[in-house]
Amino acid sequence: MVGMSRILAKNIANCIGKQVQVEGWMHKKRLLGGLNFINVRDRSGLVQIVVEQKEEVEKLRGLQIGTVLKITGTAVEEKRAPGGAEIHSPKVDVLVPVKDQPHIEIDKPLDHKPENLDTLFEYRPVGLRNLKEVGVFKIQANISKALREYFDQNDFTEVRTPKLLAAATEGGAEVFKVDYFGKEATLAQSPQFYKQILVGVFERVYEIAPVYRAEPSATRRHMTEYISVDGEMGFIDMADLQKFLSGLLNYVVDAIWKNCQTELKQWNAVKPILLAEIPCMSMAKIHELYSKATGENSQDEKDLRPDEEKWVCEYAKKNLKSEAVFVTDWPAEDMKFYHKAQDGKQELADRVDLIFRGLEIVTASMRENDYTKVLKQLKEKAGGDPNDPGFKYLLMAMKAGMPAHGGFGLGLERLTEKLIGLDNVKEATLFPRDINRLAP
Repeated sequence: MVGMSRILAKNIANCIGKQVQVEGWMHKKRLLGGLNFINVRDRSGLVQIVVEQKEEVEKLRGLQIGTVLKITGTAVEEKRAPGGAEIHSPKVDVLVPVKDQPHIEIDKPLDHKPENLDTLFEYRPVGLRNLKEVGVFKIQANISKALREYFDQNDFTEVRTPKLLAAATEGGAEVFKVDYFGKEATLAQSPQFYKQILVGVFERVYEIAPVYRAEPSATRRHMTEYISVDGEMGFIDMADLQKFLSGLLNYVVDAIWKNCQTELKQWNAVKPILLAEIPCMSMAKIHELYSKATGENSQDEKDLRPDEEKWVCEYAKKNLKSEAVFVTDWPAEDMKFYHKAQDGKQELADRVDLIFRGLEIVTASMRENDYTKVLKQLKEKAGGDPNDPGFKYLLMAMKAGMPAHGGFGLGLERLTEKLIGLDNVKEATLFPRDINRLAP
């Protein structure tokens, strides 16, 4: 058996009657005397090993979950075993012994109740070895893959923009400041100005990368670092932008339910009900319907309340046959200086939010592409200096000629959370960051 190649757990069923060799972590151990089983985990899943010889059983005494093993034995069909096969008559080689009792029993479902999340995240390096936890991030990896496929099919160019900036790109106090060789720099809140600049180069660009928000909140929906999926498109209007986003969400959902059946079943995830073109509701209409339905008056609000986001998705699912809805007609008084007001309705921003299963996952808007108007809005809305390095280069691109363009930012973790059915965005984050956690 010298020189035998390693076989992955998922391929054992293809080798019935043959000698096989697997390598991985001991995931479960049941030493019952005459009948002894262990499960070994590798990157493809689990394989069950039936250990009968006393000599081989003794090698496992005192070893804990996580011990790294090499197992050589015969593949045998067994429909009750993971993958429909198991290994008999094994020779056990202990590659890396683990003798300390683990803090988390990774062979059992981990507790995701709100009061247990701190424990869940504290022991993340070990807890992530739980197969159900692994499933979250396999799904998330497939979401990223599907997003890239959709962008590529629509002729976008993937870009990389700086995360160290000379000034806060969008103003406000929610920025992290760092010392940069004696000068003050900030961490990027978004790639906003860079992706607009690059519309003038590539016309259509996207980026999937971290962004940083110094938000002093510890809610289920906020983190100080998260992955933003940013897209920007030239020569479009708002209808084009909404059509693109409708297609994007449908494409991702179909891809995930095609490629991640095992992981979705672990979480009892239910495929969303979506229309090819996601329906729209104005903010004023949502306020009106919500106030009438609940008796809680929200009609003077300039944004949607979190409970309104949940309510409007339930309303849309029942009445519009969609678990996603675009919220339109946002007040222009609160728009960013680079946003565009609606043609003929200057009191309203040319903006939509995409609410999905009770949570805002996308903010999208048309950008003001008239240099004179951008300059005026910069001074009036942001009190900005056109010569400040935070604004200077966006204005340079605008002055050089920019078409009508718009874009969006989508929260990858929020989308993951809602597709799976989790309750907290941090559960869809490998190593979450918020006001209380900077490690692991």
